[in-house]
Amino acid sequence: MNMPSVFRGALRVPVIAAPMFLVSGPELVSATCLGGVAGSFPALNARSSDELDAWLGEINATLAAARAADPAAAVAPFGVNLILHASNPRVGPDLALVCKHRVPFVITSLGHPGEVVEAVHGYGGLVFSDVIHAYHAKKAIAAGVDGIIAVGAGAGGHAGTQSAFSLVREIREFWDGTLILGGSISDGYGVRAAEVLGADLAYLGTRFIATRESRAQPAYKQMVVDSTAADIVYTDAISGTNANFLWPSLERVGHRREDLVQGVGKGKLKALSDEAKAWKDVWSAGHGVATIHDAPPVAALCERLAAEYRAACALPPSPALG
Repeated sequence: MNMPSVFRGALRVPVIAAPMFLVSGPELVSATCLGGVAGSFPALNARSSDELDAWLGEINATLAAARAADPAAAVAPFGVNLILHASNPRVGPDLALVCKHRVPFVITSLGHPGEVVEAVHGYGGLVFSDVIHAYHAKKAIAAGVDGIIAVGAGAGGHAGTQSAFSLVREIREFWDGTLILGGSISDGYGVRAAEVLGADLAYLGTRFIATRESRAQPAYKQMVVDSTAADIVYTDAISGTNANFLWPSLERVGHRREDLVQGVGKGKLKALSDEAKAWKDVWSAGHGVATIHDAPPVAALCERLAAEYRAACALPPSPALG
């Protein structure tokens, strides 16, 4: 196990709240960090680099005040997700702001992380790269990242199809650094299972959609609560890249399930303006909806996750072992 020093003593449960497009904002990030769970958000959720500058200042100020008020409190670090795809014109300006505010960790997606690694390491920050295949993990490791986020089948957003059991064990064969596992984890028992598999941290997204501080629309939150795993559709028809979406939101805008399963995408990410419109009208979630039944305040959810995790850690061995 390889837990980065910035997380040690700062977490109540070994969890990163994943960055979610149009859902994660400064309110959610600050609340998760104050609850002892590392928060994160996509830089593009801020409508401009100027707004991102303000968000980063706000989050840093909130967490600094909490640490000053109670130095013994578990106040978790936060991170920013940078989309490195060529269609994102804000990569350079947003990276500069990440460095200005000395964001503790950066999550890279859809591109080579080399430039980000160099810049973030310059101030002592960490870079995690999310991957859906071991092949991509090896490329990210060669670029010098500090951690790998293995996104297994059933995760919300742009997930892969490889089982989390298989993916994390495959990556552990060649990587002994920080490993974060995502994909259908919605409670403390799943967090503990991720550790047993070999991960250092669990990556939870869908569970945090249905929280009071989430920026998801109220109907979106309720749909997460009401849905089961059978309501998740994996398709490339929305953005050109395979992702998991809530079937009721797809049906509402006129899609047919048989068309979505076959997929009509070109396998290439659309322009970010088209992408934003699609995700605003059609809502994403993962198989973790199966055990989500409420939309509590983040503080209450973090307390629950920590209690479930402690209970899972105390489980006795199987009776079959004698």
